Amino acid sequence: METKDRLTWKIRLAAFSVFLLGFVAGGLAFNIYNTWLAREKRITKDEKYERIFDQLNLSEDQKIEVRRIIAETREEVQALRKDTEPRMREIRMRASEKFQRVLTPEQWEKFQRLREEAFSEKRSD
Repeated sequence: METKDRLTWKIRLAAFSVFLLGFVAGGLAFNIYNTWLAREKRITKDEKYERIFDQLNLSEDQKIEVRRIIAETREEVQALRKDTEPRMREIRMRASEKFQRVLTPEQWEKFQRLREEAFSEKRSD
């Protein structure tokens, strides 16, 4: 009788192991897809602009002028960011100190990781 119970447990353990390995493999495959393959499908800013240009039915002259305006605006915004960045950095640093006082060490560590991931995603867009 004992060997039958052992055999039953071995079968259950084997089935559970197969299920667990399948679950892990599926998770890894999903992660690989999202990390490597899905990035290739993201459209660039130029592709976004082209889509909008097509929807607006812009002429070539209009496209050139709109691109010039976008570039000019981008330069102005970058200059503004350069001027305000030291103050923004100071504000973010004070906020981080406040968060660290409120969160547990484990929460703080996780918060920093999540914040870095969000920042990395924002930079890649």
